[in-house]
Amino acid sequence: MRSTFMGLETARRGMFTQQSALYTTGHNISNANTPGFSRQRVNFQTTEPYPAVGMNKPNLPGQIGTGVMAGSIQRIRDEFLDARYRSENNKLGYFSTKSDALARMEDVMNEPTEEGLSAAMDNFWNSLQTLGTYPNESGARESVLAQANALADTFNYLSNSLESIRSDLNQSISVSVDKINSLATQINNINKQISKVEPHGDLPNDLYDERTRLIDELSELIDIKVTKQPSGGLASPVAEGVFRVDIVSSTGSSLGILVDQTTINSTPNVISNQFKGDTFSSLSIGNGNQINTQDLSAGSLKANIEAYGYEDKSGNNQGVYPKMIDNLDKLAFALVKEFNHVHQNGNDLQGNSGTEFFKELTEYKGAAKNISVTLTDIKLIAAADSGTSAGNGGNGYKLSGVLRGDFSSFTGDMADPLNPANTIEIKDYILNELKISGNIKSVYAGLITSLGVQAREANVLNQNTQTLKDSVDYQRQSVSGVSLDEEMTNLIKFQHAYNASARNITIVDEMLDKIINGMGTSGR
Repeated sequence: MRSTFMGLETARRGMFTQQSALYTTGHNISNANTPGFSRQRVNFQTTEPYPAVGMNKPNLPGQIGTGVMAGSIQRIRDEFLDARYRSENNKLGYFSTKSDALARMEDVMNEPTEEGLSAAMDNFWNSLQTLGTYPNESGARESVLAQANALADTFNYLSNSLESIRSDLNQSISVSVDKINSLATQINNINKQISKVEPHGDLPNDLYDERTRLIDELSELIDIKVTKQPSGGLASPVAEGVFRVDIVSSTGSSLGILVDQTTINSTPNVISNQFKGDTFSSLSIGNGNQINTQDLSAGSLKANIEAYGYEDKSGNNQGVYPKMIDNLDKLAFALVKEFNHVHQNGNDLQGNSGTEFFKELTEYKGAAKNISVTLTDIKLIAAADSGTSAGNGGNGYKLSGVLRGDFSSFTGDMADPLNPANTIEIKDYILNELKISGNIKSVYAGLITSLGVQAREANVLNQNTQTLKDSVDYQRQSVSGVSLDEEMTNLIKFQHAYNASARNITIVDEMLDKIINGMGTSGR
């Protein structure tokens, strides 16, 4: 037989459960503007009906419901959208950083403007053409010397500026690695706290939110994969467990574990930089596993490494900035070698053979940084062809041809940088060792064109990825974000349910009053 007071308990459970829902709704409203907060809900579930199944259960028409209880308070997340968001965030971190690095290079190269290297080469060429026409005029000679110094200064400025940005990129790599390790440490600490709470059946939703926020932040720096590992004990079926975070390649294979169940009682597997000279070599993680730059999928760390310069799996040096500096060195070296050769084959105003015009270079590495004009006396500019009068300007035209002439037409000899005891032709070294063809002007134009194409591509991909990330984030917020209109509706709903349960207690109380105080009074 059912209890006389059963209705009171059913209504009481309704009041308490609706009260919990009201408090949870208030918590959602309070955190509507909290970054990373996920709205929470009370999972209502019916309590065990009466009578329970058994041989001695009373003979009733059927089981009677005994009310409701709060099964759990769960945050609302869509794991698929979380994974998509991290994927797009990782790509955005890569393309955004790459776009910024290329934009800084474009600012340094400053093309096409009157202050760029192309204009400096044109001005030097024009001054040499004028020298060929007016070889005896001091103004023409002064102009050649001034424009030569301007050209050398421009080479120096570009090389030094690019090296300065490389130094900044080096710092950015170190900052990114430190940030990854810091985030891994924080995630590991939260994993530890969660592993202590979940086995008791509780859901630490606020810890979940903080961990998700840190995971999102980490995904911008490096590509990761998140796997759930159960905490054990009496954990709720909806408990999220401990997160295992792997660094993954573009194929999704694990390159190393940052945090998991084995690290919660110690420290995460931090990563560190490995350099070979001034070139990035690899990342070392945890127990010493090496991660090559080419294995990384995306993320701002990879973009910084690619811009700074790295060693690929074949042992070759790659990188956006080193490549540009290297090409400038090749152009400066080719210019110095052939220009000095042509100049030394001419005669100056005094009829003497020409001397060294630019400071001689023994190797092409660092040529753009070290190029300088050694000639200071305008009378020593060898504008005349060898064996002709001082008023002849034929060699001035030949000097101008160095800037526009094809490398294959260069004629001078030079010491072999690999074996100084031997001499090789300048053109052979340029074509076979430096592996550049065309002329100085066209090669430089190709470098600037390539830079423009890369920068534009990075900007387009950055914008496209930003759009995709915003789209996924909008979908994610539609699921996890707090809608004040929805919460206000829930407040009204739960309030009415609470009031109805309270009214139910009043009705049952009146019924019990009738039974207790009204029955058995007949005949008094």
